[in-house]
Order: sequence, then C-alpha cells, then structure tokens
Amino acid sequence: MTGRPILTAGEMRAAEDAAIAAGTPAEVLMERAGSAAAEAIRRYAGMAPALILCGPGNNGGDGYVIARRLAEAGVPVQVAALAEPKTPAARAAREGWMGAVVALEEAQPASVLVDALFGTGLTRGLDAAERLAELAAQAQVRVAVDLPSGVATDDGALLSPVPDFDLTITFGSLKPAHLLQPAARHMGRLVVADIGVPIVSTVHEIARPKLRTPGPDDHKYSRGYVAVAAGEMPGAAALCSAAALRAGAGYVRLTASDGNVPNAVVQGGSFDDPRVDALLIGPGLGRGPQARALLDQAVATGKPLILDADALHILPSLAALPETPILTPHAGEFAQLLADRSGSKVDQARRAAAQHKAVIVYKGADTVIAAPDGRAAILPPSPPWLASAGTGDVLAGIAAAMRASGLEPFEAACAAAWLHRRAAQLAGPALIADDLVAALPQAVAECL
Repeated sequence: MTGRPILTAGEMRAAEDAAIAAGTPAEVLMERAGSAAAEAIRRYAGMAPALILCGPGNNGGDGYVIARRLAEAGVPVQVAALAEPKTPAARAAREGWMGAVVALEEAQPASVLVDALFGTGLTRGLDAAERLAELAAQAQVRVAVDLPSGVATDDGALLSPVPDFDLTITFGSLKPAHLLQPAARHMGRLVVADIGVPIVSTVHEIARPKLRTPGPDDHKYSRGYVAVAAGEMPGAAALCSAAALRAGAGYVRLTASDGNVPNAVVQGGSFDDPRVDALLIGPGLGRGPQARALLDQAVATGKPLILDADALHILPSLAALPETPILTPHAGEFAQLLADRSGSKVDQARRAAAQHKAVIVYKGADTVIAAPDGRAAILPPSPPWLASAGTGDVLAGIAAAMRASGLEPFEAACAAAWLHRRAAQLAGPALIADDLVAALPQAVAECL
C-alpha cells in the first residue's frame, strides 16, 4: 500500500551528502542523474532536436550530462546557459560537454525543451521566467529536470510563473512539490530515477492498496459492519451508507430517528451493537444540541470512528479514545481543527494529527493524510470533477468500509483516498456523487 517515498529539499540533500560521505563522489551521482534523465527523454520524445537550458548549480550540471548523453545517442542538441557553473560537480559536467554553449537570450527554440535551470531547493523567483516561458511555448515537448524552475520544493508554491511540462524527471525520490498544488498541475508525467542514494522517508505517495478478498468462510458481519449516524439532513448519511456498501462493507446500518431516509440499508438501532466495526458520523449531522448529544454518544462507544463534515465543527476531545479516529476535513473544516497554518500542507496535517490524536485526511486537489506518529502520505492529483456536492460523503463512507474491514486507521484512510480517486477516474467528466458510488466496485476489483 506504501507508494514512492517523498523527501523535502533538506532531506534529499542530506541523503546525497550521506552517499557522498560513504564513498560515492558527487560527480558520479550527477553522471547517473543526467544519464537516467537523457534515457527518459529519448524514450519519451524520440530523436527530436533538443534545447537544454542549464543553470549555475547542480541542476545545470545534470543538464550538461543530459546534453552529452543525448548527443552521443545521435540527438541534435543545443545548450544554453543562464550563468557559468558554480559547483565543482557542475563545472566537471560542463567540461565534459564538448559542444557549444550559448547565452539563454541567444537560445533558438527546439522541438524538445529541457529545463535544467534550477531544481530542488529554489527559494526565490526565477529572473529568466519570461524567457523560459517563451521557449516552452515554442516547443512540442517540455521536460523539467528534478522540478520546473520557479517551484518551491517543500510546499508546492510558485515562486514565479511556471510553464506546463509534459514530463518531469526527478532523482532518488519524489519531492512534495511534485504532488502538492499549485505546483503539481505543471508537472506532467512524473518519472523517478534511481541514482543509488539510499532513501528513508516517513512520507510517501499513496499507491493502490491491496485489499482482502472475502473467502468461503466469510459472512456479512466478518466483512465489516459499519454504522452510519444520520442527523438533520439524512440524505448525506444515506450516501455515506451506499458508498460503504459499494466499497465492500458486508453490512451497513443507518441509524435515524426520521423514518423517511432515502436508500437506507437499515434504520434505527443503537451505536452500542458489539458487532459494529466502525462508526461514521458527521455528514448532515447539524450543529445544534441534538447533534452534539448524538456525537457525544458516538464518541462514548469507543468504536473506531470516522468523523466528517458537521462533526468537525463541534468536535469533542478525542485524546482519550481507545481507537485512533479518522477525520476527513476539507480546507474550511480543517480551519476548525488547527489554528497554526504555517508550513506546507503536509506540515499542517501532521500538526493536526498530533494535536487531535487522529488520522487526518486533509482533502483537496492535493489530499494529504497524516497520522499521530508522524507518518504522512500524499495522493496523486485527482480529477477536478470531484469538486461536486456529496463526493466528500462518499469518501467518508469508503473510509468507514476500509476501517471496518480491519485495516489500521492510517492504512484505511490511504486506501479510501486511492479508491475515491480511482472511482472518479472511472466515472469520468461531469460526475456526481452517485456516479462515484456506482464506480466503486470496479475500483475495488483493481485492488484484489
């Protein structure tokens, strides 16, 4: 279920420094990076003429290696430099390129543009952003080395205008900006090249989960029993219930005092049923005294909880719960959970998880999931059609089904986010929440 590792700029720098201290010269790492990138470019763009833009640091050094490797393969190559190399490894790479180098202002457009100006660690805007945009607009294929120039590595901010790239090739591991918005929308296809640097990370990309296939001895209760609490707007809870069923729960009970609930599986009953494996409350709950009493009753059960929507606005203390709950806020709801909004979305999600002793699913175009123990995961960009009413209720229902199936809270949340995104891809443009529910069985089938 764990996907590709993600490192911040500082963490990647420390990993490279450790590899160098262990005996691998920086020049060797650069040769590996440039060679891997050149191979990826050739596989993607063929033998089309390429313009390589090189900056003064090690990202530019990668560019000189790319130029040499492409030229050796027979690709027509032009190299343009923003400035002379400033690091020993970059200077060595420049010396290895035997062709001409022109100033960035003198570069001629080519079919393939390779941006090796600045990569990981950039802290200010790109002075040459306008020139980069001009050359990118005239290319058929645009490739970024490590990161598009102008992107902040750790939080995905745009330090200056950034063109849209078709391919981004990074080294060792993903960086947060590859998956965090607004930077993520500019990346295109992501390729991670192994350059022989050992990577250890507590942050990963969310990958397709491996779900358990029911066996001949399973029955409706052993596959996961979900209780969903309906409140003032029971239709939201009914949607959660349908999603939980379609995500594989064996039994879903929708508790409601109002008998007129659409699509209810079972109405009435108590939260205290010992067979209940996960309890979902919040969508359509309301925020008045009755809603607070219902939420208190749910928390008092000690059952594994999934809390969403209104429950996040009237949240009681969760610190003493025997089971780590899952909270699924969007940006507006997240503001109720955490006052300190400094740092990246990953930083914020981790602080909220530690503060509330809960797994946080910080939803959005770049969903981030964090656990109280410091683990975090980022979901690859999801279809923008998910910005539709009710889709968050579907995610909460999936998370309840995953938790009821026996997955631990962090793993359940990651599996739910992946299934939600995949269902959206399957449902296609102009989807509504019901389309997501209908697509869930196919998404689940891909994980068995």
